[in-house]
Amino acid sequence: MSDIYSKYETVIGLEVHAQLLTESKLFCSDSAAFGGAPNTHISPITMAHPGTLPRMNRKAAEYAIKLGLACHCEIEKDNYFARKNYFYPDLPKGYQVSQHTAPICKGGYIAIVTDAGARHVQLNRIHLEEDAGKLLHDQDPYNSYVDYNRAGVPLVEIVTEPDMHSSDEAYAYLTEMRRLVRYLGVCDGNMEEGSMRCDANISVRLKGSTTLGTKVEVKNMNSIRNVKRAIDNEVKRQIDLIEGGGTLIQETRSFDASNGSSFSLRSKEEANDYRYFPEPDLAPFRLTDAFIDGIRATLPALPEELIRKYTTEFGLPEYDARVICDDKSTADYYESLIAVTAQYKAAANWMLGPVKSWLNENSADISTFPVTPAALAALISLTDAGKVSFSIASSRILPEMIQSPADPMEIATRLNLLQDNNADNIAPIIDEVLAKYPDKVAAFKGGKKGLMSLFVGEVMKLSKGKADPRLTNELLAEKLKG
Repeated sequence: MSDIYSKYETVIGLEVHAQLLTESKLFCSDSAAFGGAPNTHISPITMAHPGTLPRMNRKAAEYAIKLGLACHCEIEKDNYFARKNYFYPDLPKGYQVSQHTAPICKGGYIAIVTDAGARHVQLNRIHLEEDAGKLLHDQDPYNSYVDYNRAGVPLVEIVTEPDMHSSDEAYAYLTEMRRLVRYLGVCDGNMEEGSMRCDANISVRLKGSTTLGTKVEVKNMNSIRNVKRAIDNEVKRQIDLIEGGGTLIQETRSFDASNGSSFSLRSKEEANDYRYFPEPDLAPFRLTDAFIDGIRATLPALPEELIRKYTTEFGLPEYDARVICDDKSTADYYESLIAVTAQYKAAANWMLGPVKSWLNENSADISTFPVTPAALAALISLTDAGKVSFSIASSRILPEMIQSPADPMEIATRLNLLQDNNADNIAPIIDEVLAKYPDKVAAFKGGKKGLMSLFVGEVMKLSKGKADPRLTNELLAEKLKG
């Protein structure tokens, strides 16, 4: 069975719609906020009443350019909008205002990493357009309702080339795209709320062929995981149909997440005639080099750049760097932390260890973590200086700092947690431990050097964690020589 599927190569192109985080809509001042009672974020302009005129949202263009620069695109300086004519109940104008022949961003790529390695997914374009409203089919058994709050909200459509060849690559691409729009602050990337939506164009062909197979578009996937599931399902469906002697047709299908299957929505054997023509109510707009360079100057450090810095300059393992950079607020906290401590690896260990554990246990985001980077740096300094052990610092001092802001040294002193680095105090405890385990001492001297950890652990236990581990190891080694 597997031999049948291995004969084929999968070809995938993705179209991602991302709602831009502007306060107002693309062509009027109506609120672009998510939610609100149905049909409350509308006006005569949103509803295209006669005599109304649209006006371009400058911030939407800035956000599109910002994304294009981050994706290594060429920015189109001469722009205009077009009318894309089609009728649907959630489209109040009877047409959609979009960019057609002159997208604001051309080409570019997104870097992804999968188990197969690192590569670039090539983009075709990023263009601006307005969103449609939303049809509600579950409010009434006989009628569908329309909520126009979303109509006119600014979108960018990010279109890839047919450049991916597995659901894993599509998963990695969408994960990277969501992370990127969040880093840039241009979209919240929330697929469940529909602020980031993805359609997948999928085809298969025999390996070695250079001709694209019949393309099927799959829609209505509300998570990155479901995009992966939908692609796997569609690839299997297409190969099974071909191998069974059937004929694939170009169509649009909808994915049913409840059972992992898809069903046909409409045939696309003939291209739709949208009768595009330049939007007469909006003047073309030209972007200057100064305007583009001004936006370029606002770009934050992006994940690729940060991962490279953390691994090459700071010596972090790539896994640590990628986890830190997975979320912008986490990367921002780490950046603030390493601004006040040079202990880069220790800082990463704290971020990925005790801090992450607390966040997970409390279902919290790093932005709400009560310990400031400066305070955490002071705690790292305390452990680095040998004043307290990491175990004591993470299990006793950090919880105190989380409860109320306080200097870690003050907490350690108040709770009598400072490490003892006085050999005269530690030596009697070591003698007590060695006297307790004469057989282990003999075994150690006989070559079982791994028992050293047992002795150190017992000393730490008897000293209530206060014995300096480095000094303890030295004194134990000296005593076990004889």
